[in-house]
Formats: sequence, structure tokens, C-alpha cells
Amino acid sequence: MTTHPIPATHREVRLIAYPEGKLTDEYFEIAEAPVPRPGPGELLVRTKTMAVAAVMRTLMAAESPVPLLRPFKLGQALEGPAVSEVVAESGTGFAPGDLVTTQTAGWREYAIVPAAEAERVDAELLPDPGAYLSQGPTAYMGIVRIAEVREGDTVFVSGAAGGVGTLAGQIARLRGAKRVIGSTSSQAKADALIKELGYDAAVIRGAGPIEEQLRAAAPEGIDAVFDNVGGEQLEAAVAVANRGARVALIGALSGQLGQGALATFDTLALVANSITLRGGALYDHLDAIPEWYRVFGQGLREGTLTFPHARLTGIESAPRALRELTEGRHIGAVLVEL
Repeated sequence: MTTHPIPATHREVRLIAYPEGKLTDEYFEIAEAPVPRPGPGELLVRTKTMAVAAVMRTLMAAESPVPLLRPFKLGQALEGPAVSEVVAESGTGFAPGDLVTTQTAGWREYAIVPAAEAERVDAELLPDPGAYLSQGPTAYMGIVRIAEVREGDTVFVSGAAGGVGTLAGQIARLRGAKRVIGSTSSQAKADALIKELGYDAAVIRGAGPIEEQLRAAAPEGIDAVFDNVGGEQLEAAVAVANRGARVALIGALSGQLGQGALATFDTLALVANSITLRGGALYDHLDAIPEWYRVFGQGLREGTLTFPHARLTGIESAPRALRELTEGRHIGAVLVEL
């Protein structure tokens, strides 16, 4: 049983060369391939919406620098998170027409996924199915569990205009933060952080030493840091941190995208000021995902949270979506409707 006729072929995006330096469309191809058929315990799904993320650029290498994440293979379809419709299944308990989320069905129009790796979309939990592709679980984990943001804190979020940062600032505010400061790459994005996303102040990469900007934005120091970037921004955050500050190391975009050197610290100052630096990866906090969905759904319905994102259309737009994300052209998550 299927919801509509299954075509013989479909389109998928393949990586044809490992990128060196700036990402360009020449590293990808849109290829036509046979639509696969599901075996026992598998689903055939039709991708409706897919997400791109900066980590995908990192995985475009012969060896993955990210533990537990496989690098993309040349000549094969890329993979990524997606909301998809089940069109055929084989003894799985799912039915054609069900909407599911998976971590691998992106970058192609049809995909085979193990039923055990698919999660049903609860239309009543989140009003927009695309919101299941937010990077909110990472933001929630970092703010709540790693940085342990508390009422009255001054919080600094680096990479604040991205898919993670736009939600991290909002979550910090929900946790009772007194002042929330973000970093970004342009004055236009800084204005958007303050006017639209609840940030109190912003520092801008390239507009002068980050530490000087941060000290001006946080004259009483910083209590909690959500670091998504590393490099100079992390160094500045630690320099401005108050005694007992908690620093959540969630990403390293400056290194991933070749935008700066690794951060260095005065370890004696860290010890003397009892500053905690703690890394956090979502695969160690998978139970935070359903917890986040409950918080997110309630926040969207009540208007206390928003889902900043951009949407492009067509699988042929997927390489451009990732390229524009790495170039910082969008605010929030970047999705592609197929």
C-alpha cells in the first residue's frame, strides 16, 4: 500500500570532490538514481523538508574530525535530518502517509531508513513540522545542562545568529537570564538579534577586538557562556568571565570554517577564578530532545519562543543552502523544501 505512485527514479545530491577552502557548487552534483524498495523493518520515505547545518561542511573530508559522525563519501548521496512522508514499509508498524523525522533522509527525494531510526511527527506538539528540524535540542542542552544558566545570569552566546544561537539566547531568557549578549558577523544581524530575538547587546566580528566589545557590553562580567565558535571569541569570553562562571563548549565554527585560530588560555586564571569549561555533544544527551520539544511547543504556542529560519525550495537548492549557511547569509536555521 502506498499514498501515491512511486516513481522509478528520483534525484539526490552527491559529493564529487572534497572541498578545499570556500565551499562552491562545483563540489556537488544532482544525480538521478533508482528509487529503492524497503526490506523487512525498513521504510521508504519521501523527503518533504530537509535541514542543512555547519557540521555538514566539516564532514566533507576523507576522515571525520567529529567522533561518532561518519564523513560523507565521494560519489554517494549526502545525508542529513529531514521530515519525510512514509510511502511504503515492510512490517514496521508505520503506515503510508505517516510523517516521520530521521537523521539521514535529507539530500534526496526518496530514501530507505530503518524503522527503528524514524520518529513519528506529532502535529499537535509543534505547529510547524519544519520546527522538528530546528537545532533547538543542541541549544537547550548547552544552555540548561552544560552552561547551567540561572536566574539573574549575564550570558554570552557566540555565533548568536545561527540556527543554534538564535534559540540559545531565547532559552537563556526563559531560564531567567538578566542580560543576554550575542556575537555575530554584521551590524544588520546584530540589530536583528536585539530587535527581534531578545538579545540585550551584540558584539560584531571584525568591528574591533572582541574582548573590548564584550567588556563594554557586559560591564559586570559574564556568568555563563554558550560557545559555538571558539577562537578569539572564546578567549574573550573567558577573559571577561566572572568567578565561578560556567563555559559550555558546544561548537568550534572558527576552526570548522577556517575563520580563525584555536583558543588559548591562561590556565592559572581559570583555576584561580574557579571557571568551568565543559564540552557538550548532543549524542550524550539524547533524552534532552523530547524534553526540548515539549518546551519548544509550549513556547511557540504561547509566543515566548520563535523559530527563526530561512526556507529554500527544490533539491537543486540544497548545495546553495549549505553554501549560504557557511557564508553567514541567513539568520537562524536553513531548511530546504522538496
